[in-house]
Amino acid sequence: MDEGGTPLLPDSLVYQIFLSLGPADVLAAGLVCRQWQAVSRDEFLWREQFYRYYQVARDVPRHPAATSWYEEFQRLYDAVPCVEVQTLKEHTDQVLHLSFSHSGYQFASCSKDCTVKIWNNDLTISLLHSADMRPYNWSYTQFSQFNQDDSLLLASGVFLGPHNSSSGEIAVISLDTFVLLSRVRNKPYDVFGCWLTETSLISGNLHRIGDITSCSVLWLNNAFQDVESENVNVVKRLFKIQNLNASTIRTVMVADCSRFDSPDLLLDAGDPAGPPCRVFDLGIEDEDEDEEAASPGPTRAKEGLRRLLDGILEGGAQPPLSERALETKVAELLAQGRTKPPERGTAGALNKLLIFTTGCLTYSPHQIGIKQILPHQMTTAGPVLGEGRGSDAFFDSLDHVIDVHGHIIGMGLSPDNRYLYVNSRAWPSGSVVADPMQPPPIAEEIDLLVFDLKTMREVKRALRAHRAYTPNDECFFIFLDVSRDFVASGAEDRHGYIWDRHYNICLAKLRHQDVVNSVVFSPQEQELLLTASDDATIKAWRSPRTVRVHQAPRPRPRPFFSWFASQRR
Repeated sequence: MDEGGTPLLPDSLVYQIFLSLGPADVLAAGLVCRQWQAVSRDEFLWREQFYRYYQVARDVPRHPAATSWYEEFQRLYDAVPCVEVQTLKEHTDQVLHLSFSHSGYQFASCSKDCTVKIWNNDLTISLLHSADMRPYNWSYTQFSQFNQDDSLLLASGVFLGPHNSSSGEIAVISLDTFVLLSRVRNKPYDVFGCWLTETSLISGNLHRIGDITSCSVLWLNNAFQDVESENVNVVKRLFKIQNLNASTIRTVMVADCSRFDSPDLLLDAGDPAGPPCRVFDLGIEDEDEDEEAASPGPTRAKEGLRRLLDGILEGGAQPPLSERALETKVAELLAQGRTKPPERGTAGALNKLLIFTTGCLTYSPHQIGIKQILPHQMTTAGPVLGEGRGSDAFFDSLDHVIDVHGHIIGMGLSPDNRYLYVNSRAWPSGSVVADPMQPPPIAEEIDLLVFDLKTMREVKRALRAHRAYTPNDECFFIFLDVSRDFVASGAEDRHGYIWDRHYNICLAKLRHQDVVNSVVFSPQEQELLLTASDDATIKAWRSPRTVRVHQAPRPRPRPFFSWFASQRR
């Protein structure tokens, strides 16, 4: 400025100069004088800085809750939990899973050391209780979940049965007394299990029908197994679903539909002029189904089976069917007349969705099944012995199916339960499964897909940054988690990853010494993230903003740009 206080450079020229600077230099220059400070806070300047620094596509608008580009730039830099603040080393083997209580005051961890540990989530995390499951013949613990009021903990593990056979088991632990209340068998073990209500949980069982054909039965179990009543079952069958080509139901979870109309963050389905989003409503697959709808299901099934067998005996099947292909074809025909159509709920009913991985071509989980749970199905009340006997011979059909054309290795719901995030390792484009026991090779890159459970459409483009290296037959689950604004996942490349849900960009990589198996945000504070690894540690990560608040010994003045570090994380 000159002696009279008039700026020597017009604002437009200062603005053009600032456009050529990086964010840190712009903030530093804003301390020189009032004119430069005013220009350094210009909204158009920070919009350019935002798109350039974070490499966001220009057609992506600003976050709907943001009030300025400057504050949005600061949020993505200063509010992401990327600073390691504590490492927990109480486990003695690989840590496989983490789960938070709904209040955020506690969390649980599961490990190959066969313990379930419960922690107090204070400013400094401390161990509250450790439950050793080896006395119950468990090999290791693999998954946990708090019920809605945080009074009970569901813990899932691998159970060693007779002749060294392995199956699964679910234990329910009281969080008031840490007493083990009940144990429920769970087969296969990677069904994991989940809560349906505060006192009832879902488990699985598997029944072999043929070499590559089976059926999965999902059970609703009372958490308190000592119930004595004529009208309260300890266990009740929920669904019975046919499995083809060596597939099984795994990884069950429940989505509450009550918040679908008021999501925390409404994700854009994409450009209407661009490629159409995938729709995954199962619908009617057979072109001639309408013509045959008038004939009863069992009759059509018998006719189809008769035609198939006649063709085989007469040598008319072209090409000749293998034993496995023949088994699958016969199982499909027999199920036509023994599968109940979906039961429709009443309008306005507070229904829930049961979500699980499955398949139809191979043992590799490449589909996600969705089945509506109606209010009358959410209780074990009813006749104890006679219930369901008449429907034993029937299968339940699925309401919707997602086929991701790849190996599913992780799933997680947004806090409002509307969006389903899926970790998948893709099959090669155009690949065909000729043998159910030999699925296609899978990519090292992990795609993080997003599906809208209200519209039953895929939204956003796939997020990609993390990697995995194990082949199909050694592939394992990598747990992901979703907060209001972020989504995080582990990976086999020794890092955890954090993305922004709105901008679809990777914001941070969190380093471990081995595979990162699980990540979880605090449900009350998304600026706190926990990661669990094969290196037997749990790491706590906080945002730079939170770290400054917790470490500040006393209030002191700070420059307004102090949040911006000199080096990119």
